[in-house]
Amino acid sequence: MTPAAVPSGTTQASPSQTLSRGIRALEILAAAQAPLTIAELADAMGVHRSVAYRILRTLEDHSLLVRDDSGKVQPGPGLAVLARGVARNLQTAALPELTQLANALTMSAFIAVWDRDDCVTLVTVDPRHTGAAIVQHPGSRHPISAGAPGIAIQSAYSEAEWHAVAPAIPYRPEAGIARVRGYAASHDEVITGVSSVAVPVNVPGGRPAALAVVYIRAAQDPAEVAAALTAGAGRIEAQLG
Repeated sequence: MTPAAVPSGTTQASPSQTLSRGIRALEILAAAQAPLTIAELADAMGVHRSVAYRILRTLEDHSLLVRDDSGKVQPGPGLAVLARGVARNLQTAALPELTQLANALTMSAFIAVWDRDDCVTLVTVDPRHTGAAIVQHPGSRHPISAGAPGIAIQSAYSEAEWHAVAPAIPYRPEAGIARVRGYAASHDEVITGVSSVAVPVNVPGGRPAALAVVYIRAAQDPAEVAAALTAGAGRIEAQLG
């Protein structure tokens, strides 16, 4: 679980400003609640409108964004194609388990992965025939130091291993507890009034992920939920192995 060493004397290449701006544009559009004008996007990016326009034309050529009849821009279908390839094996293995868990527990079930300082929702399934589901959109992110999914991911490491992998991120005491009992639980940490239970998922050759659910019912026994998650995580790992 220790990170690969960086060869001594290696010089880090300078980042591409144009590529960085293009990625930033996509991040802004993905987070926006509605399509944006080019002027609004340029302001959010902190660049001149002509610069934003050149970047948008390139992204549009690759279907990563589209413009509506009024000229406003929004994420395009090309992003869905790219997203489909992210952790493809994990998504494929997890989807049947997420569907079963969501409907059996009547909770939103999802897979979270570790991205720098954050947990990012990779794929999610909401239960059928209920109005009480809490939507956990793919791409949603929150600090890895907050909430059951992040604690579960940390719990896949000992404290010493975690400090070697992520020295800038504190190892939560709850991760040590979760490492012993096999699951993490949290309440009110990411969304007010919402509880979460999560278990780690071992991904061969990669960082651990978390299989998690979120729910509002305070009376729910986390241990019972965790038992279902642990069984699901075992089946996912068997598919990945």
